[in-house]
Amino acid sequence: MKCLRASTATVAAVSLLATGLLAGCGRGDNVDRVDRVDASNVPRLRPHVRDASSGGPKVVQPTGPRSTFTTARTTGDDGTKIVKTRWHGKKSGFTGDIWAWVPPQYNDPRYAKSGFPVLIALPGAYGYPNNYWIGGDFQLQEKVAEWSQEGKTLPFILVMPVLNPKKKYFDGSDIPGQPKMGTWLAEDVPDFARANFRTYESRDGWAFMGSSSGGFAAMKTVLKYPNKFKAVIANGPDVAPDSPMWKGHPREKQANDPGWLARRLRSKGAPDIYMAFELGSTEEAVPIVKKFMRDHTGGPLHTTLFEIPNGRHSGHTYILKMADSLHWISEKMLGPVPAALPNTSRPES
Repeated sequence: MKCLRASTATVAAVSLLATGLLAGCGRGDNVDRVDRVDASNVPRLRPHVRDASSGGPKVVQPTGPRSTFTTARTTGDDGTKIVKTRWHGKKSGFTGDIWAWVPPQYNDPRYAKSGFPVLIALPGAYGYPNNYWIGGDFQLQEKVAEWSQEGKTLPFILVMPVLNPKKKYFDGSDIPGQPKMGTWLAEDVPDFARANFRTYESRDGWAFMGSSSGGFAAMKTVLKYPNKFKAVIANGPDVAPDSPMWKGHPREKQANDPGWLARRLRSKGAPDIYMAFELGSTEEAVPIVKKFMRDHTGGPLHTTLFEIPNGRHSGHTYILKMADSLHWISEKMLGPVPAALPNTSRPES
C-alpha cells in the first residue's frame, strides 16, 4: 500500500495505483511521540528455541571488508548504537545507505562465538533517502533489546537499507531498465550483513520485516527466495506489484507477484516459509490480505494475522503488535547460543 508524505510530520493520502483506495501511510502523523507497547501478554520463547543448539548451526564469521560506520542514533542506556554506512552492491550495481544495529547480547562475551539472526527491516512509502525504522519515535531497537532480554523474541541484528531511490516505487524488484532493487535487497544487503557481523549460514537465521511498500517488498523477496530467507513480517502490504514502471514488462511483473510466487512454492515443494501479517482493523486492505491468506496458506506457506483494533495504515499501529509478530517468527528461527565462561576466581587457601 503505497503513499506519499508531504513532510516528516504529516502523512498525505494519495490514490493507490492498484486499488484506488485512500489511506494513511507507514510512519504515522506525530513523529515526536514515542510509541508505548504493552508486551506483557507475549510469552517467553520455548526453551528449545531460545537456546537453539541442536544440529550445530554453522556460524559465519564476518567476511569483510568491514564497513566504515558513523553513528546515527544511540539507543537506550545499554551502549548500543544505530550505525550508518554507504554500501556498493556488487551484484545489483546500486550504491545506497544502510543502517544497522546489533543487540546488547552481540557484544556479551558469552555469545562471542555465536551467530545472530538477521532481520532486514524495510520502511513504508519511499524509504528514501532514509529508513524510518532508525527513528526514536518507534524505538524499534530499544524494544528488541527489551523483548529479547526478557526471552520473548530473539536478539535480532537489525539491518535497515534504503528502499526506493529517486523516490519512485520499484516494488523491491529488478524492473527492466531500472536500478536492480530486487537484487539489492535479496543479495547485496545480506552480503553487507555477512561482511560485518556474525551470522548463520542457514536460512533459519534470516528474515524480513516491512510496512506498506516495504511490506510488499519483504513478503515478495521471501516468497521468491525461499532458500535464502525463512520468515517475514508484512505490515499493511500490497499483495500485487503495481509500479507504473512495469508497463511493457508483463512477464517480469508476474515473476514478482506474491500470488504467483506462492503458487509456485506449492508446486515446487519449497521449504517452509512463515509469514506474519499485521493490519489495522480499519484498513481497507484487510479483506485483500485475508483473501491472500485463504488462497495461499498451506503446503510450505504458513501464515498468521495480527489485527490491531481501531488501527490504521500507520507504523504507529504496527509497532503495537511487533512483539507478537517477532515472537511468532522467532519460534521458527535460530537464536544465539551462550557459552559458559571459564571460572577465573582463585580458590580459597
